[in-house]
Amino acid sequence: MTVILRRFPATVTYVLLLLLGGVFVGLGGAYAATIREVASTGYEEVLRDARWWTPLTSVFIPQNVVSLIVLIPLAALCLGLAERRMGTGRAILAALSGVVVGVLVGLAVQEIGVLGGEMWSRNVQQFEVFDPTILIGAALLAATAFVGGIWQARIRVVALTTCSVFLLYSGQPSDLYRLLAAVAGLLIGRLMFRRPSPRRWLRSPHHELRFLAAMVVAITAVGPVITLFSGRRYGLLAPLGLLMSGATPSGQSVSTECAALDVTQQCLRDLTLHRLDSAGPVILAVLPLLTLLVAAFGLSRGRRLAAWLTIVANLALAGLAIFYYGFLPLLGTRGIVVSPNLHYWEITLSLAASVLVPLAIAAFILRNLRHFRVRARHGTTRKYVRAVALSFVGLSATYLVGGWLVRDQFTTPVTFATLLADLPERFIPVSFLRHEIIDFAPNSPLSHLLYDWVGPAFWIVVLIGALGTYFDAGASNYAQGLPRVRALLRRGGGGDLGQWATWSGNSYWFSDDGRASVAYRVLAGVAITTTEPIGDPDAAADAIGGFARFCDDRGWIPVFYAIHDSFVPTVLSMGWRTMVIGEETVIRLADWSTTGKRWQDIRSSINRADRLGVVARWTTYAEMSASWQEQIEAISTQWVAGKALPEMGFTLGSIEELRSPDIGIMVACDSDDHIIGVTSWMPSYRDGAIVGWTLDFMRRTPGGMNGVMEFLIAMAAERFREQGAELMSLSTAPFAGTLPEPGSAVSLTERFLMRVGTTIEPVYGFRSLFDFKKKFQPELHSIYLAYPDALALPAIGIALVKAYLPKLSVRQAVNFLRIRPRRSVRAEVKATVTLESSSPALDLSVAGETRT
Repeated sequence: MTVILRRFPATVTYVLLLLLGGVFVGLGGAYAATIREVASTGYEEVLRDARWWTPLTSVFIPQNVVSLIVLIPLAALCLGLAERRMGTGRAILAALSGVVVGVLVGLAVQEIGVLGGEMWSRNVQQFEVFDPTILIGAALLAATAFVGGIWQARIRVVALTTCSVFLLYSGQPSDLYRLLAAVAGLLIGRLMFRRPSPRRWLRSPHHELRFLAAMVVAITAVGPVITLFSGRRYGLLAPLGLLMSGATPSGQSVSTECAALDVTQQCLRDLTLHRLDSAGPVILAVLPLLTLLVAAFGLSRGRRLAAWLTIVANLALAGLAIFYYGFLPLLGTRGIVVSPNLHYWEITLSLAASVLVPLAIAAFILRNLRHFRVRARHGTTRKYVRAVALSFVGLSATYLVGGWLVRDQFTTPVTFATLLADLPERFIPVSFLRHEIIDFAPNSPLSHLLYDWVGPAFWIVVLIGALGTYFDAGASNYAQGLPRVRALLRRGGGGDLGQWATWSGNSYWFSDDGRASVAYRVLAGVAITTTEPIGDPDAAADAIGGFARFCDDRGWIPVFYAIHDSFVPTVLSMGWRTMVIGEETVIRLADWSTTGKRWQDIRSSINRADRLGVVARWTTYAEMSASWQEQIEAISTQWVAGKALPEMGFTLGSIEELRSPDIGIMVACDSDDHIIGVTSWMPSYRDGAIVGWTLDFMRRTPGGMNGVMEFLIAMAAERFREQGAELMSLSTAPFAGTLPEPGSAVSLTERFLMRVGTTIEPVYGFRSLFDFKKKFQPELHSIYLAYPDALALPAIGIALVKAYLPKLSVRQAVNFLRIRPRRSVRAEVKATVTLESSSPALDLSVAGETRT
């Protein structure tokens, strides 16, 4: 506690003052009344009673004790961030200055409205304001000037959008003060922070507009929810919110009060509440808003279908608002409750905004449709539209036919014509129907089922169907791009691991000039690269930014997987983050030697092979005999069958990759020409000549010679050196490598990957394999994972699991979760537990079976 107080004195003090204020407010009686009289701010308090200090005191008192549940963690988080980034003195100055400026400007706006006779200003001039979020918002927005990278924009957009939503839909004085204080804090923070902002990667030209469109649509979706919990609603868009309060009246009560068009607020309230007397209509009121949120999510990812869904939904909202808020009430015909007070221009403006805002959103999206280019897979959109249309027709027919069959189970007998006239209202949220008299209501379980659940069923189809179209990887260009990628590899691009890019399942991105390419796979909305860019070194660095913009343009999260040190400065300069995910083991063949004590195990394996008549032979899959091919496939099948998980893929080769004409194979045969061990090697080029080989596939027979893998690798090294190759890489092992130093900070990503590694270790032995490779005294070259955003880590983790285990079944996933690692993550982080040589997974003969 002492450490926290020393680092965050202002935050701790403010939280304690909030708690103290909550205690006094909770006591009630004279204490609470005195505090409200002395500390509350507002139009009357400042401009009429001259209590000039109240703009500052009002932000230290909560509205009630219950609000502390939200205010305490919110204040600790936001003020703690501000104090850490800005320093205590500047954080206090920015927060208090923002409060003063925001409240005073808000009071000036109210004064102008009162003098001009504006209705909102007159209606709220007597409101008392207690709102600590005014200070919290000012401090948070000021601190964003000191927060770099993508978090700066995110905090600003979320905070300002939240403040705007409350003002538009709730519309109380505190909402105005909060928004103005946040804007003032933003400006104050910019004045305090003079250093240049860190460089950020140049995103897609469509990104900002997509993000703006998504936020606007989300506002219209979330805003009405605020009106459900706001006691008083004065916002410009309040008519778009659902008005409901009090107890649900009975159908008889509604009929009695509104049968003679008794135009009262009680009649309007009871009409609305009677329509919400079961779960179906309540769900129907929420589902269109959730559909807009789904559309907003799709807009942020550039989905064309989401754009059209937004257009159609907003046109429907505008049409319903015109019909039910404007056209029908003005008719004054029987069955329509005429809305009073329409002669006030403010009410007219509010109702007009309820129509014009959806129309403006639809027009904006339609005009910028070219920015939403990401299309679903061929036929997906057509299937979605067909499903929505069929569900509407089917549910409508069900309501009409079923309603006619149970026509006597309503409050008044119905005919087919009355059911047909009522049909549109089954699909419309109740907020649009609150001015219309209820002609009939269900009074049996079956009639309730038809009357209440036809609409929700339709909107569920719309919602779930739209979500289902978002998650697809798009078309692959593997066959078309593979020849170009192989040509780039032969010219010298891609490094030791570049051959991974030629494996089946990849898609390819090419730079405009064709000098660089990136192999990637899209899984769960994440584009994971298969190692670093391929191509000329000077073009490969620029390819990182180009590929990132390409992914951003399609709504994917770009992730560079297994890149080397040379690319780390490029991704860091873009504001990305990196972490070491493994160590590549590299041997310089010019220094290759098996002399000395450290090479005793290798020499023993070579000598054992000589005694047993085991020989190493170099070949390719196409050149070897059918008998050898069958033996290798049998060895691999037996190896996979012994694992609790299916064969892994992505950067881990299998029999399929052995068939590539570029892959070399070294086999160990006994005196009977039976294969007892096999390794495969991927070439790396420079100017068309092979300069290195990288180990990929490793298998051995269970009863074969001990040390057969050491023998094969040593024989391959001798061959590569004689042919003039410079390097031999033993590749990497996923989720294995150098552990953090004891006491060092470990990121969330590192903890996650270490957990994955320790869970998979008993099955695949990656870390055991890494220790096995170190017997060859290699150089360790770190490989990295580079990602743009920490918030994407859960999606990246899911994508990596899908990449390595694409055939993982539900049953195998359950078995996988039941696996207990030999070592805990804590032991890994502390790096105090050494590998036990007695463990079966660490035995060299077993480790030799493990793939890289």
